[in-house]
Amino acid sequence: MHLPEDDQIFLKERDYDWSVHPGDSQGGFLVIRNFDVIGGGFSPNTTDLMIRIPSQYNMAFLALWYCAPPIRLAATGRFAQASEVTELHLGRTWQRFSRHLPPGVWRPGIDGLHTFMPLIWRELQGLLRKT
Repeated sequence: MHLPEDDQIFLKERDYDWSVHPGDSQGGFLVIRNFDVIGGGFSPNTTDLMIRIPSQYNMAFLALWYCAPPIRLAATGRFAQASEVTELHLGRTWQRFSRHLPPGVWRPGIDGLHTFMPLIWRELQGLLRKT
């Protein structure tokens, strides 16, 4: 499994430490190591971020991401809404975040990480990056 060239450029331009891992017939995984989440009010301050890449990507949309180690809201010690479930992938236990783009927003063959990452930045870093 590999990412489209546009996605690879997107990740390299942001200086992420990333790798792609095969999964099963459903697709694979993108892992971004040491992803900073302190701006989103989470503890610990960094986590590995994993995004499920469907086998039909980028015709199929991105919908799920995961964190390991699990992160909690620093102020309360609780999990963020819809992030309480854990799953085993790549030999590790991952905290699943179930977040979705609004219906009809994903443009098959056009959208990619540049469309989906702003959702993650907003949720985990407390901001919407324009880069």
